[in-house]
Amino acid sequence: MERPEPELIRQSWRAVNRSPLEHGTVLFARLFALEPDLLPLFQYNGRQFSSPEDCLSSPEFLDHIRKVMLVIDTAVTKVEDLSSLEEYLAGLGKKHRAVGVKLSSFSTVGESLLYMLERCLGPAFTPAIRAAWSQLYGAVVQAMSRGWDGE
Repeated sequence: MERPEPELIRQSWRAVNRSPLEHGTVLFARLFALEPDLLPLFQYNGRQFSSPEDCLSSPEFLDHIRKVMLVIDTAVTKVEDLSSLEEYLAGLGKKHRAVGVKLSSFSTVGESLLYMLERCLGPAFTPAIRAAWSQLYGAVVQAMSRGWDGE
């Protein structure tokens, strides 16, 4: 797999990372719009959310958004050395599998990530930036998918 373009990734992430919670909320709102079946996977203290809005405003879910944005931030920081995150990402994959997330849902997460970047960056979201992020995200999912394969 080609290495993603580090400078394009870092530059574009800086804009997002000024307000990670706001942009993370855009990402998850888009995810629930594209794949509403994912909503029931998020339950805290056995409480089901009645709507995406209900979920997106709950403190526990906002905490999940923060964690997701931190994982992306870590991948951006280590973009030139993603192999150092292999074990961590495989463990993250295993956790997601345990709660019932299907590997196929990660392509929808990828679409939602690109949508969020496009919304955040506007005209600055060039085809080159899209390609770099697609590569980075692909590498992250590849590492996470080991958590589905391996026991």
